[in-house]
Parts: sequence; C-alpha cells; structure tokens
Amino acid sequence: MSRPLVAVVALSLTAAGLGLPAASAAPSSCSAVSTNWTARSTPHAAPEGLLNAYSNTGKGWTGADSTYSVALPGGRTAWIFSDTFLGPVNPDGSRPTTAPFVNNSFVIQQGKSLKTVTGGTPTNPTALIPPPSDGWYWVGAAQTSHAGRDLDVVALRFVKTGTGQWDWHWASNYLARFDSKTFKLKSLTPLPSAANVQWSGWLLRDRGYTYIYGVEDLGASKYQHVARVRGDDLTAKPWEYWTGSGWSSDEAASVRVLEGVANEHSVTSFKDGYLLVTHDTKELFSKRVVGYFSCSPTGPWVKPVELYQTPETGGNIITYNSHEHPDLRRGNELLVSYNVNSLVSDDLYGDVSIYRPRFLAVTLAAAK
Repeated sequence: MSRPLVAVVALSLTAAGLGLPAASAAPSSCSAVSTNWTARSTPHAAPEGLLNAYSNTGKGWTGADSTYSVALPGGRTAWIFSDTFLGPVNPDGSRPTTAPFVNNSFVIQQGKSLKTVTGGTPTNPTALIPPPSDGWYWVGAAQTSHAGRDLDVVALRFVKTGTGQWDWHWASNYLARFDSKTFKLKSLTPLPSAANVQWSGWLLRDRGYTYIYGVEDLGASKYQHVARVRGDDLTAKPWEYWTGSGWSSDEAASVRVLEGVANEHSVTSFKDGYLLVTHDTKELFSKRVVGYFSCSPTGPWVKPVELYQTPETGGNIITYNSHEHPDLRRGNELLVSYNVNSLVSDDLYGDVSIYRPRFLAVTLAAAK
C-alpha cells in the first residue's frame, strides 16, 4: 500500500515559496466580487451516507480519493475515483490485507442504486485505464462530450524510476475517453504536457469553450494555470493558454494565476461571476477549505473565504483535494467534497471508514 500513500503525500506537500506575477488588471465589476461573503457549512451531506452504506456491504467500491462527479444521460451520475479499494469488508469494519486495489474506478449512481465499474473481471479486477508497465494513471477532472455519448476523463501518467517508495514522478497528461453507456475505454490520447502543468484540476464549460484548469506542482508550492479549447472535445481543437492579458497558442506562455491551490479543485459559475473551491495548500496538510471569487474564469481570484475546517485532520490523518459538484447544487446550497487518508497505511486496513470522501452542504450569504 506504499504507492498510493506516497502519491497522496506528494500531492499534499506544500509551503510558501515562489512569488506570482502581478495581476494584469483589477477585477471587473460583478457582485460575486463586490459582495463580502460568509459561509455556513453542514457536514455529512448526501451522498456521503449512500456511499458509506454501499462501502460497508463490501460488494464493490469500499473507498477511494479524487471524487469527481459527472451527470450522465438518463439521470445517472458517474463518480470518478483514483486509487480505489474494493471489497470485501470484515464484520468489524476492517478490510483484509488481500483486498483488491486498483488505480482508478467509477461508481455509477442511478437514484439510490450504486454500481462499481472497473477493468478486468469480477474475480480479477483491474484499473479502468490499463497501467503502463512502468507506472500508472491517476484520474482527474471529467465531463461528457459528443452530446453525452462519451465520458472524457483527464488522466495523469506517473512513471516509476526505481524500487523505492519515492522513486516515481508525473510524466504527462492524457484524455481517457469512455463510452458513457458501457464504460468501455475507447481511446487514450496525449494532451499538452510540455509546460510542467498537470492539466487535470478542473474542466469548466463556459460560453462555447471548455476551460482547463491545471496545476504547476513544485512540491513546495502549487500554482493554478488556465487553458481553453473551443467546444467540448479536448482533443479536437488547438488549446489556448492564458498569458495574464490574453490567450496564446504557446503552452510555455501559460502564467501562474493563483498560488495555494490543490491538485484537484473546482471553478464554477457563481451568481454573475465565478467561484474557486480548494484546499488551502499554503500550509502543510491543511484542514482549511477555502473559496475565492472572480468576475472572469481566468481570475484574478480575490476575497478568500474559509468554507470549512476538516475535523478529521490531525495525527496520522490528512485531508485534501476539496472541490465543488456543480451539477448537484440545490439552489444556493453548494455540494463540496474532500478526501481523507492516513500517513500510516495500516490505518486504512484497520478502519475502512477512513478512506472515503466526505461531503459538505455549503451556503454562501452576503455579510450583514
């Protein structure tokens, strides 16, 4: 169990470091930015209980991280996970050390019904994206394309460089395309990877474009970058990269937009502007979930508001990669998830409940 633990530790290590370039312009006028927001968050929001009950049956998915969601045709939701444990679960709430482990999986929700999707066979499950001989794929943001026929998932390829637990590194970005009915992998296509940016943090459709939010992960510091492509197919049109004042076809021209984002975060439409939700990675193993506001999908991101402090954080337990699920908003109430893990791998076998996503109902209101 050393590989997934090491991966999440590396994706969580942060500290203050390099500076950002000056913002190209002051925020445009919009109420999302001009309003002073306060947050009220309620833990254990749906579907946390549903996923927990399903995990306890030990009949499929029993815990994972990443926790992206995509609305599919027919009223279904695809829950998209990276490192995943499968059943069984022991009667005392532990998992056997022989429990299957795969690098990515789906849980498909239809009403209150859940179904686990992996590669391989029921007796020999494998990752949905077959791992290369020298590494594995960590899945990221996802969306449908081609009128809902395809489910597109950004996948990060990690490569092993030796036998030690730290002997690996991120290598490149891919788009994994699945049939949205059968969930069979249709293609695995390289995406831009030349600028040391993992283009997997978030996907936002807005005004004829898909905005792609990436993270320049320096370990000690993490910076958001923004690209975009016309339409909903990340492989069909050339990408453009935000330079701080405009768009360029040169990936190397992409600029740092915000320091302190997590590798997985969200950017969604909010009121007449945009909302960014992330774990605060300016401090090591932070418990803070924060929101930023902008009048543009490219920032600048201003007026950070603390949305929540994760109570699980402490001792061996870490929390990370919080983001919103905009398709599951209820009016002004946002649904935000975050992941929980342990720095001691044995904990995840001793208590199956640790390595499950948590969900928050978050209401933002204007300060009085």
